[in-house]
Amino acid sequence: MLNKYNPSEIETKHYQNWEQNGYFAADFAKKDSFSIQLPPPNVTGTLHMGHAFNQTIMDGLARYYRMKGYNTCWIPGTDHAGIATQIVVERQLAAQNISRHDLGREQFLEKVWEWKNISGGTITQQMRRVGCSADWAREYFTMDETCAEAVTAVFVKLYNQGLIYRGKRLVNWDPVLGTAVSDLEVENVETDGSMWHIRYPLADNPDEAVVVATTRPETLLGDVAVAVHPEDERYTHLIGKQLILPLTGRTIPVIADEYVEKDFGSGCVKITPTHDFNDYEVGKRHDTQLISVLSLDAKILAMAEVFDYRSKVLESFRLPEKYAGLDRFEARKQIVADLDEAGLLVKTEPHKLMTPKGDRTGSVIEPMLTNQWFVAMSATPNGGEPDSEFKGMSLAQKAKHAVDSGAVKFVPENWVNTYNQWMNNIQDWCISRQLWWGHQIPAWYDENGRIYVAHNEEEAQKLSGSLKLTRDKDVLDTWFSSALVPFTTLGWKDGEPETEAMKAFIPSNVLVTGYEIIFFWVARMIMMTTHIVGKVPFRDVYIHGIVRDHEGKKMSKSEGNVIDPVDLIDGIDLDNLLIKRTTGLRKPETAPQVRKATEKLFPEGIPAMGTDALRFTMASYASLGRSVNFDFKRAEGYRNFCNKIWNATNFVLMNTEDKDCGYGATATEPRGYSFPDMWIVGRLNQTIEQVTQAYETYRFDLAAESLYSFVWNDYCDWYLELAKVQLQTGCESRQRATRHTLLCVLEVSLRLLHPIMPFITEELWQTIAPMCDAQTADSIMLAPFPVYDSEWIDQTAFDKMNTLQELIGAVRNLRGEMGIAPSVKAPLFVESADNLADYLKYLPMMARLTEATQVATLPESDDAPVAVMNGARLMLKVEVDKAAETARLNKEAEKLQKALDKLNAKLSKPGYTDKAPTHLVEKDKAELAELEEKMAKVKVGLAKLA
Repeated sequence: MLNKYNPSEIETKHYQNWEQNGYFAADFAKKDSFSIQLPPPNVTGTLHMGHAFNQTIMDGLARYYRMKGYNTCWIPGTDHAGIATQIVVERQLAAQNISRHDLGREQFLEKVWEWKNISGGTITQQMRRVGCSADWAREYFTMDETCAEAVTAVFVKLYNQGLIYRGKRLVNWDPVLGTAVSDLEVENVETDGSMWHIRYPLADNPDEAVVVATTRPETLLGDVAVAVHPEDERYTHLIGKQLILPLTGRTIPVIADEYVEKDFGSGCVKITPTHDFNDYEVGKRHDTQLISVLSLDAKILAMAEVFDYRSKVLESFRLPEKYAGLDRFEARKQIVADLDEAGLLVKTEPHKLMTPKGDRTGSVIEPMLTNQWFVAMSATPNGGEPDSEFKGMSLAQKAKHAVDSGAVKFVPENWVNTYNQWMNNIQDWCISRQLWWGHQIPAWYDENGRIYVAHNEEEAQKLSGSLKLTRDKDVLDTWFSSALVPFTTLGWKDGEPETEAMKAFIPSNVLVTGYEIIFFWVARMIMMTTHIVGKVPFRDVYIHGIVRDHEGKKMSKSEGNVIDPVDLIDGIDLDNLLIKRTTGLRKPETAPQVRKATEKLFPEGIPAMGTDALRFTMASYASLGRSVNFDFKRAEGYRNFCNKIWNATNFVLMNTEDKDCGYGATATEPRGYSFPDMWIVGRLNQTIEQVTQAYETYRFDLAAESLYSFVWNDYCDWYLELAKVQLQTGCESRQRATRHTLLCVLEVSLRLLHPIMPFITEELWQTIAPMCDAQTADSIMLAPFPVYDSEWIDQTAFDKMNTLQELIGAVRNLRGEMGIAPSVKAPLFVESADNLADYLKYLPMMARLTEATQVATLPESDDAPVAVMNGARLMLKVEVDKAAETARLNKEAEKLQKALDKLNAKLSKPGYTDKAPTHLVEKDKAELAELEEKMAKVKVGLAKLA
């Protein structure tokens, strides 16, 4: 074994060995199953801290249950990520002055597949770096042939059941991408805007008008009404009257609706159903017309498009010619100017507003009335369901029932409230996207516009007769295919019996994911799996927090606070870190800001931590909170923990190799166990119980806390030191027992640690396990997880160990009070009515003493302080050179005072505590408190010497 811990030397070799030997594969010979689905990351992505956090938890669970003897299957895969992937490839083409339209759909998709095959699998390789023990033989891609067939089959089934339909609805529309987008792809950004107050004259008395306040005057052209609150006494006499719509000559009614807030603005709200989601609902309640005035690229139309709420096309009309073809924001300026000129603009006020923007393009999202495909959430299917408790329910009812019945549980439970809030306000799901990359919708149209949904064109042709057909150009929302992964990844085929994998792994045991996709993915998987298979997709949903930086800020490239987990594993110098962070920014102009932030956070780059330190850090953060503030210093601390384990193993080997340890040939020889031996074995069993409970309740933070406390504090800091005494002074049977305990406790501890720290534990276990007859498997990951045994809890040993720790603590406190340097040893005298022989033999080594002697009465002394502990009196007898000690303390006081003066000056500098980063100010304050505490101790020492 190497003297020095070097993670890079052990990680690659062990992972390759695990994968090549098939240790990650499911084993159907085992009775009980444990399975988990990986939330498929976008194929465009690279590993970020959120992935490392999420995957540490999932892999920890997989390794734990594999060691528990379960048929364990962790299913990996990647998502084709329609919008994200198409944008990446389009940007690559744009660099060559080529657009997708230049290539055409077929050639463009060839380019996307080329890119995916070359670069798209990066994240699965990075997962291996994090130690993920996924069943790679089952790896899927949501656009592969098997998934594509399943997606088509489900679409056809839902359409035939009356659960998928095509209709004209209001959707989030990205004018740059030219497609509908989901709410998850929309970021609401606070921006500085204006509120325009506009006069709408009464048709029967133009001298009288209502004033409407709006942030979007350009949509005025599509107004269908002005709404007031039904109880607003200012306007009740106007309800039902007609107003003249400015700049158009059209008249629109005043309607009453409780949506209007009486106390906000003027109390009058313009209603434009085709360009505002709230207005759409108001218009629907009053059965108004729907008037579209913007084209799909967000320009003013020449002719307004008019519909009713049943998608029936009504008579269109011409819009003012001067606005036709203007971009929406140019039109806004012109319309405001024209209103002002017409005397209809009352005032303009600055106004802060939340502006919806596409997360990929940054363009302002436009609510747009378009033809789309939808999944009906509240309709009941017209047959074709498997027999189950969910049969006959709507998709929304199935999703609600699964959680209400307890078949699916959320951890923590409070996320049920969020889930129900979404489900109680559910709308039909828009599943079509106007993209080229994705699952093309399996629908064909004839010359008369009739729709034929089928598995393929040949089937559609049979349905239509001999009519000429054209396939729908839209593709499915990425969330549609990812909603099916609980069963499509296990071999599901429509109409065929369940596969062996489906029987074993549906439902899976737990889904580990973030709260932001509870509705977009979690709820939809429950809907689809209960509807298609008749079972819930998973039993538990463990919701973890979002990883943020050490100040709680969102990690983003533009902020310069992103940490790539692989950089943390391998280490990276500052120059390469700067190159990496300033290359490929979405906004190149932010490069100076990113550079400055990077130099401030990592002035010397990022040192190599290794995978195990990263994983232990992530596990320690896995509490039930909403966010995780990642502190680089904490990772450094757990890198030291790895070193501690490594060095402890070296110590054990030095004292056990080629020696009698009570195993093998000498297993039957007597072993004289001491109370420290019995104590450490008892503490080990307590830790087994705590860690087992933590793993099974998804409290990886508590598992990490228990493991760290036991290994570092109990085993390394206490037991190893006590073992040195026993090995040096004990009889043969005592030494044999000590060596036996050293090996046994270390081997079991490695198995306890393995789910979180797979690499270092494998490396050390391969050396330790054969020495203590514990190598029952070829790998630690296949070895049994430790089992708690209450018979090893010896309360007498616990009590005696507590007494010993108190004695050692009392002696150390005495040394501190007397200012005795660590290099100086002194004799200890103990006066006690009890026989303390069992304890005193450990004190010289543990408390740096020349001897520890029990006496009837303490010796006479004028200046030696005495400590009292449980009736015993303790005295350190040491001669102090008062002059030398006074000089030393005065020198220390002078040094401390200079540091205090410098720090106080910094903190008292005007504006420093308000303007400096919070973590730096807190660090300075903590340092100040520490210096003041040290100064106080020096002064106490000087006072005693005086």
